[in-house]
Amino acid sequence: MDRHPTTSEQPTYDLIFAGGGATACVIAGRLAAADSTLRILIVENGSHTKDKPFHVQPGRYMNNMMCPEPGMFTPHETSASAELNGRTLRASNASCVGGGGSINGMMYARASASDYDDWEKLGNPGWGSADLIPLAQKHETYQAGPPGSTHGSSGPLKVSYGCHETHAGRDFLKAAAVYGRGRRLTDDGNDFVTCDAYSRWPKYIGAETGRRSDAAHFYLYPQTENTNLTILDHARVNRVLFDDDNRATGIEYTRGSDKTICTAHASRFVIVSSGTFCSSAILERSGIGSKDLLQQLGIPLVSDLPGVGENYQDHSMGLVPYYSPPETVNLSILTMDENAASAHESEWLATGKGLMASNGVDAGIRIRPNAKDLEELGPAFQKRWEEFFSKASDKPIAWIGPYGCYFGNHPTLTIRPSFTILYLTTYPVALGRVHVQSRDAFAPLHVESGILKSREDLVVLRWAYKWSRELARRMDGYRGEVVIDHPVFPAGSEATCGEASGPVDISARDIVYTKVDDDAIDAFHRDNINMAWHALGTCAMRPRNQGGVVDARLNVYGVKNLKVADMSVAPLNVGANTYNTAMVIGEKAATIIAEELINSNV
Repeated sequence: MDRHPTTSEQPTYDLIFAGGGATACVIAGRLAAADSTLRILIVENGSHTKDKPFHVQPGRYMNNMMCPEPGMFTPHETSASAELNGRTLRASNASCVGGGGSINGMMYARASASDYDDWEKLGNPGWGSADLIPLAQKHETYQAGPPGSTHGSSGPLKVSYGCHETHAGRDFLKAAAVYGRGRRLTDDGNDFVTCDAYSRWPKYIGAETGRRSDAAHFYLYPQTENTNLTILDHARVNRVLFDDDNRATGIEYTRGSDKTICTAHASRFVIVSSGTFCSSAILERSGIGSKDLLQQLGIPLVSDLPGVGENYQDHSMGLVPYYSPPETVNLSILTMDENAASAHESEWLATGKGLMASNGVDAGIRIRPNAKDLEELGPAFQKRWEEFFSKASDKPIAWIGPYGCYFGNHPTLTIRPSFTILYLTTYPVALGRVHVQSRDAFAPLHVESGILKSREDLVVLRWAYKWSRELARRMDGYRGEVVIDHPVFPAGSEATCGEASGPVDISARDIVYTKVDDDAIDAFHRDNINMAWHALGTCAMRPRNQGGVVDARLNVYGVKNLKVADMSVAPLNVGANTYNTAMVIGEKAATIIAEELINSNV
């Protein structure tokens, strides 16, 4: 895989990928398969992932999230925020071949059709749902039921329910079937349009193997026998190189413990694919960004694009755990008990099944408010509802579902069996920004999250906490709240958290929250809410005069032979986990580049 010279020789390739994340794996894999004579170089900051247990065994992702191996992430820290009571947030991105798809929770969650249509309406022909839904089908083999009209049957990535079902997932759907609060059950909550329906939740896990199904292993690594494909790991891209005509001619990167500076040349395209944080940073270090910022940092200007690093978006995520019966076995044991983890690994190696073949997320709902909910959300949300959500019936205001494990804010605690309810706001109003603070590729970035700067976002989180708690209280496995990970309600409040001997009756009255209780929930969220690590938007695909960085062909404005392809080009948020959309962008980019490079389809 590593055939790149380590001497002063400066090799030339047709294509250079600055970053080896999920989208890069899709593009490079498709192009290498279509034309093996293409000379392709991928330069990845992190390590290889091929067949490594922490990347291919689904249950190991808990370790990736809670106690990652050194070097698995590039760490970023947001600036302190008054809206978060002075907190900073961890905003890391994956650092390995395959990017987030090689370490994430394998959630299969598709954007709403109207999300893509909104992209197209910004001036991006070919990026509407009619164009992108076929690409979403193209990348998958759907094993969670009949492929139907929106799912694929022959793509590289397998989508199934995994090879183990948690108690939490079963209990969630059992309670929802009776205590549905006006919502129904469905066999498919991922058809691009369905909201307000509970369903089993698929994941990127092969049904036959119980193995993570990711872009690195199913797009890129199958092509590595091709001697024209080179993958450099542990190499950080410093900047893109240009000639006097603003044509991208290659990259400069740093490699090795001695931080040797190397260059590589591209005869056709440089494709920046390092993710929402690092793609915008590479552009800025290359002289593409706000003229004022680059002048302050002493970076020669190549193209004045003030939108670079702006428009940073994510989802706001609440994680609240509840106790389970003592005999419950869940994914937490894989991080807390190495002997137990080894036993489950042995089962997985022998059969491809068991706890190690699960991500712990077996059910969920993309939810919109009904009339009663809108009344509770109140006037602070009314304008947002009328202007954004009411006109698009496929847009949820939140995703809610159970994790079959402890996933709270105190991972170092020894927690007895528990499950966690996740609620995620899908379209937060506030925007953030990401910018370099130095020409040094190893210097920290300046990251502003924007989380909770808008009152509407806080209101939705409060509603989601209350709504999800009522469902949790009716689940068979409920034994009360893990108090340290819930709001602190005033003495005597009906909402007070604590342990319980079992669930409340399915027809029990909902908790009545006072204004003081609402304030306690808001304070809890300011002190505990996190980003979902679904970052996007910093190299937005928009018209240049609207803060755009790339056009609909993914070309960077003001230069030649330079494209960006990853979640950073998404101009607006999507109401889902972003991995599926990253695959769609990869397939679209592969089509665009194949048309321009080899005059062929891929």
